Amino acid sequence: MRYELYYWPMIQGRGEYVRLALEEAGAAYRDVAREDGIGTMTAMMAADSDTPPFAPPFLRAGRRVIGQTANILLFLGSRHGLAPKTEAGQLWVHQLQLTVTDFVVEIHDTHHPLGPTLYYEDQRAPAKKRTAEFWSERVPKFLGYFEQLLSKSGGAYITGRRLTYVDLSLFQIVAGLRYAFPHRMTAFERNIPGLVALHGRVAARPNISAYLASDRRIPFNEDGIFRHYKALDA
Repeated sequence: MRYELYYWPMIQGRGEYVRLALEEAGAAYRDVAREDGIGTMTAMMAADSDTPPFAPPFLRAGRRVIGQTANILLFLGSRHGLAPKTEAGQLWVHQLQLTVTDFVVEIHDTHHPLGPTLYYEDQRAPAKKRTAEFWSERVPKFLGYFEQLLSKSGGAYITGRRLTYVDLSLFQIVAGLRYAFPHRMTAFERNIPGLVALHGRVAARPNISAYLASDRRIPFNEDGIFRHYKALDA
């Protein structure tokens, strides 16, 4: 099956978690808005459907149209060996991905704490306050949780010896925080040696390494979730 991924063509964003899974699986897919333009994506969203997607990313798989990042990964995981085989294991990995999703919202809110419709320049002071709390309280809580899971997994990955889509998502979290907060992240990484090592293992996997070196990997930029503002990285 050849998938169609619908997401904004200029950013990694939430679509990147899906791209990483598709790339690791070696799945055939089209990044539709990058190839055909945003109009194709918005037309899909406006089409008459009993189950329309609320927002990108969404994935077309045959006649199915599946929205929400964690939901897409739940679908792909069991079909491409990126999730445990048991129902309990699949629900556990899905639960972890939903936790990643919660953390991604908090990352976004460091630079847009008053809402996405306002420019960063309109909320600099609240952003600085939010970022300070993010690094003192939220980063240790979230990354500490995943670090603990890794230490108890008995293997190289979050659920043990086999990679799952959550490992790919945690790779993206580490990479993104390194881009957005290089100074803060450098200081914090001593607290999460397991996640740092996981990032390296994922980056070295053949399919991921090839993807990262290709033009399919959109560079981090100031329009995405991970944005580097020097004032917030002090």
